Amino acid sequence: IAVLFANLILQSQGERCVKRESKFERALPMETLEQSALDLMSKLESKQISAVELMQATLTRVEAVNGAVNAIVSLRNHDDLMAEAAQADATPRLGILHGLPMAIKDLVDAQGLPTSMGSPLYGEQIATSDALMVARLRAAGAIIIGKTNTPEFGLGSHTFNPVHGVTRNPYDLQRSAGGSSGGAAVALSTRMLALADGSDMMGSLRNPAAWNNIYGLRPSWGLVPSSPSGESFLHQLSTLGPMARSPSDIAALLEVQAGPDPRVPHGRSETSFMPNQDVGLSDKRIGWLGDWGGAYPMEKGILDVCQAALRTLSDLGVQVEELAPPFEAARLWDSWTKLRSWSLAGDSAALYHDLETRKALKPAMIWEIEHGLSLSALQVHAASVIRSEWYRKAATLFAEYDALILPSAQVWPFSADRVYPEQINGVAMPTYHRWMEVVVPVSLIGLPALSIPVGFGSDGLPMGLQVFGPRGADKALLEIGQAWHTSTGWPDKRPPKF
Repeated sequence: IAVLFANLILQSQGERCVKRESKFERALPMETLEQSALDLMSKLESKQISAVELMQATLTRVEAVNGAVNAIVSLRNHDDLMAEAAQADATPRLGILHGLPMAIKDLVDAQGLPTSMGSPLYGEQIATSDALMVARLRAAGAIIIGKTNTPEFGLGSHTFNPVHGVTRNPYDLQRSAGGSSGGAAVALSTRMLALADGSDMMGSLRNPAAWNNIYGLRPSWGLVPSSPSGESFLHQLSTLGPMARSPSDIAALLEVQAGPDPRVPHGRSETSFMPNQDVGLSDKRIGWLGDWGGAYPMEKGILDVCQAALRTLSDLGVQVEELAPPFEAARLWDSWTKLRSWSLAGDSAALYHDLETRKALKPAMIWEIEHGLSLSALQVHAASVIRSEWYRKAATLFAEYDALILPSAQVWPFSADRVYPEQINGVAMPTYHRWMEVVVPVSLIGLPALSIPVGFGSDGLPMGLQVFGPRGADKALLEIGQAWHTSTGWPDKRPPKF
């Protein structure tokens, strides 16, 4: 009887082992994660791979890589994620993202996860509901595995904070990954994710894309609505948007993120963005703005890499023309700093007025709030008048050119130990964000801009170009980007190795 009982136990254990092995009978090779998001989504749909297999491969990659770069934070429990993937395999498809692992930028609420915003004031704050954009991702079938790191309150294009620490550049672990969507960009570059969300007020979808050899799209303002809360009419500087390793993948994510919400004003109704693969560049006319007539200091080598990319564009048939500065840079900066500080003060002045919470604010946030509080209504109005003048001037340029181009950044990725670059080529940067001024012409008037990877400098660090057009030109920019990607393939040609 004892032998029979032992055999029954062994048989039961064997059956459980067989079931466990059959559930994970095929470990996906890590090369699977090199594939595009569209390829992965297609294979999930056709059941060539399962959500369980993809989740296991993703978590294995995160375990192997994330410790070095610190891009994904607040990672959910392994068993819970595997169970959610198994459920995705067992249920009808919800949408294009069904079964795809994603992580959400840590400025945006995802139910059940912390929204620390990189601040010790919110380090333990657990979201009780999904933000509008996250709800759309879940409705399309995405599995949220955690968050991606961001600077404290998203301020500054260097991803570090006292809650989660520094996110490091995978091309040089001693360097910054950019920001504020730095965690998202690194997760994409290192193949921990195939798609990622980000946000952009002052280059946060463009600068980290450039520094991580991927693509980042700042959509037309209003295309991807924020959650319906707080003030919704006045502030037109920041937007949510997609990041990926190809423009076609960006288009797939944008089609989920975009679309008006009846509770949010200024919405745009465009919902189709997938680029036509047959669109070429031979009929395109693009204006090159360089360093804006010397107004934007650039570190050595940046313009060389960008101009080499322009020669490649010319070889592809693009008519590239160098343009004189179309608007006074100092006036753009004056308008930008006033409107940005006014917006940030409106959102966060209560933290400043409370003497206890003020102690936890980073100096950049205190500077912004104090500047915003010092402004009169007429000063804000005057700043918006400048914004309106630049919008009208830009419209005349887009009547002649399909797109305009600027570098995505003024400096190469700098030491991760620094707060920000205090000077560029001997020119002092008087504020924490002056070194990012090159992104202001786009952000100030809510234009769509696609940061495309364009190569590497002498130190092996990546750089990008921001290609921008009039509001509503998102698909047209993605078609330019996809033609560029088909011809150059920088993210796949030179992925990070560390």
